Amino acid sequence: MAFPDIQSFVRLLEDRGELVRVSTPVSRELEITEIADRLVKAGGPAVLFENVRGSEFPLAIGLLGTRERVALSLGVSDLDDLAAKVRHLIDLKGSGGLMGMLGNLPKLRDAMNLPPRRVKAAPVQEVVWRGDEVDLGKLPILKCWPLDGGPFVTLPLVITNDPETGERNMGMYRMQVMSKNTTGMHWQRHKTGTRHLEKAKKKGQRLEVAVAIGGDPALIYAATAPLPPIPGLNEFALAGYLRGERYPVVKGVTVDLEVPANAEFILEGYVDPDEPWVEEGPFGDHTGFYTLPDQYPLFHVTAVTMRKNPVYPATIVGRPPMEDAYLIEASERLFLPAAQMILPEIVDYHMPPAGVAHNLVVVSIKKEFPGQAYKVANGLFGLGQMMFAKVIVVVDEGVKVNDMDAVWKEVTQKAVPGRDTLTGRGPTDVLDHSSRGWGYGGKLIIDATTKRPEEIGSPKSSRDEQAQDTALDIFLPSAETDLPAFEGVLAQRQTDDGYWIVVLNKRRAGQSRELAEAFARHPAADGVRHLLICDEETDVNDLNDVWWTILNNIDPERDVWTVPDAGGGLLAWDGARKLHSEGFVREWPPKIVMDRAVRERVDALWHVYGLPEQGR
Repeated sequence: MAFPDIQSFVRLLEDRGELVRVSTPVSRELEITEIADRLVKAGGPAVLFENVRGSEFPLAIGLLGTRERVALSLGVSDLDDLAAKVRHLIDLKGSGGLMGMLGNLPKLRDAMNLPPRRVKAAPVQEVVWRGDEVDLGKLPILKCWPLDGGPFVTLPLVITNDPETGERNMGMYRMQVMSKNTTGMHWQRHKTGTRHLEKAKKKGQRLEVAVAIGGDPALIYAATAPLPPIPGLNEFALAGYLRGERYPVVKGVTVDLEVPANAEFILEGYVDPDEPWVEEGPFGDHTGFYTLPDQYPLFHVTAVTMRKNPVYPATIVGRPPMEDAYLIEASERLFLPAAQMILPEIVDYHMPPAGVAHNLVVVSIKKEFPGQAYKVANGLFGLGQMMFAKVIVVVDEGVKVNDMDAVWKEVTQKAVPGRDTLTGRGPTDVLDHSSRGWGYGGKLIIDATTKRPEEIGSPKSSRDEQAQDTALDIFLPSAETDLPAFEGVLAQRQTDDGYWIVVLNKRRAGQSRELAEAFARHPAADGVRHLLICDEETDVNDLNDVWWTILNNIDPERDVWTVPDAGGGLLAWDGARKLHSEGFVREWPPKIVMDRAVRERVDALWHVYGLPEQGR
């Protein structure tokens, strides 16, 4: 199903009862974020804010805020159908004579839909601002979180062409508004936009840029998809395939770039590679932590084009789960067949929200030989943006990869720390605040598959698989223990499947390792396979919060280790904050938290907005 534009999708959601209109005046500074955050975490409806203070344009948010809405936007009944759709396309028959080749024709017709279609006139160019008319402050651009450096365009489709080959690229890179006609351009080290800018610099020319806001949902999704570097395969082509028809594009009015004809707004302009970079940030990012200020290129806006009555689509990112979790799930389904072509033993894989995309990948395999789990994990590390994965857990084919309770039980039952865990190094997401270096850090593979005899060897000792129900009095003051309380421990909890969670207010180097060693010597450690040391802002009773904190705050090579002399093996995870005294040289970022005054204002106005109890 092809949607003509984002407004048609808004109308469909409203007809289905999955979108509410808010006519009450609302602030684009923090207030919209608080409302949208509550609704997406509760699986609530999308919202069309019709009266945003300081702007004449309405704002839509949460349009892709559930798994079902993402599937609807991509024209499938369920996201699992995306895998079947791609598998159908790539399974071309190369034998069987004439009849075999004729059997490919329907698939080839699908492939012919990929290139975009140039049109002469477009709705997105009905209104044009040029020169001094350009004023980004007139758009309802959000300041999302309290410590953000300013307003950010959060759903931009940034279009550039390779200065050497002409190959087009579209990516979603946040854009901080710096002035009425400039923004930051958050092109990270590994992004295609960065390579285009470097090539423009070598050629001694500016890099033309167009930023689409809106389009239809398939294009918005495509801008987030981790496409492989195949000539001719770009975001417009992917959107065309998902739509079932070629994507309409039009030439920009001040740039020689093709832009989506059905967008709501287009920002046209350039980045000068010889111009000094500007400080961008902080920004409350999809990791759930703030990305701290850094230097990025400056985007100059030479024109803004738009529809006569546009809607400004936006999203927010922050502590999971957020809207981006469902886009990530769509990419999982879409690229599963391609991963299986390269690693055919893969049954399924999942990137849970607590792992914020790259921090955790769970993959199930059909195991046939010893060491196969490591073969698959290392193969995944070599596939495109999967190189950023931090922890890969490999399980047997019968395990549901999206059932995290089942996955972590498999880990305690089938992965002996030290024997079935392996650390290494590689590229990391530049947003990873805990890595040993910028874009470079540790990796962890956990083999939680059923072991072959060759993989077992002769373990030094065995340990009771059932964790004992013993209180960890060693760490907190108590008259019932003959051991002193351990410094800095604020809370703790043992699960029934082999994990002990400790909240540690770390104040000095070596504190986490001392804690792990003391724990390993205590009888309460018997039956525990994993000691999860969290920072002081973690809720031990919320496993999603625990794993989100742990996975964000570790460099596995440095912060995950097997504790010596701990019976059958204890794996310690140091997810507490890292200190300069430990040799960590970067500043540690804060977790994202909304201002209390904003929360209270939204509480008081919830019924005035006309919003459902869901999310209240």
